[in-house]
Amino acid sequence: MAEKKAGIIVILSSPSGAGKTTLVKKISTRKKYKISISHTTRKPRANERNGKDYYFINSSKFKKLIKEKKFLEYAKVFKNYYGSLRENIITKLEKGKNVIFDIDWQGTKQIKNNKLNYKIITIFILPPSKKELFERLLKREKKDKKIAAERMKQFKNDVMHWKDYDFTVINDKVEKCYKLINNFINLQKKQNSKIKFNKRFIKTHIKNLLN
Repeated sequence: MAEKKAGIIVILSSPSGAGKTTLVKKISTRKKYKISISHTTRKPRANERNGKDYYFINSSKFKKLIKEKKFLEYAKVFKNYYGSLRENIITKLEKGKNVIFDIDWQGTKQIKNNKLNYKIITIFILPPSKKELFERLLKREKKDKKIAAERMKQFKNDVMHWKDYDFTVINDKVEKCYKLINNFINLQKKQNSKIKFNKRFIKTHIKNLLN
């Protein structure tokens, strides 16, 4: 009997509101792809369920897990903690499942620094425009302009980390973006060298986003 091949790690990151969670859910419909469900200390949104979208825990419990070194990665984002339990991830990978992460650049850096014996593919998602990003945030935060404005302030810092990723794509249309990501993952699984993309175009797009 052939030895089961270990899974790969696929990381999607983006500024808040760029649509990475929607894309992660679409990728998870592929065979052998599983979402890494993070633990968080933030309160659930109206459409979120414990154990499906996140594991919602209090700050004390989260800090206990940090102290016990249970997390593969964790970060504090907008005054709340988010983290992925090491044991859950390794178990899935060893069973041949490909694990998709919906995390920020801090978590991505930690996973890469862990030097795991699994292939890691990292993808950064950009919004089509600053205006559309703000509109998405307003819709998500139920028209709370204060929260949306806080997210926009963080956007300038987050977007600069695109250079640390294997591939960067603009999420102007979900289906188009999904196909590009899908093709990139398939190509990366077959070869070890980084696939080239139009970095000059991405740099120009980011410059426009920041103006």
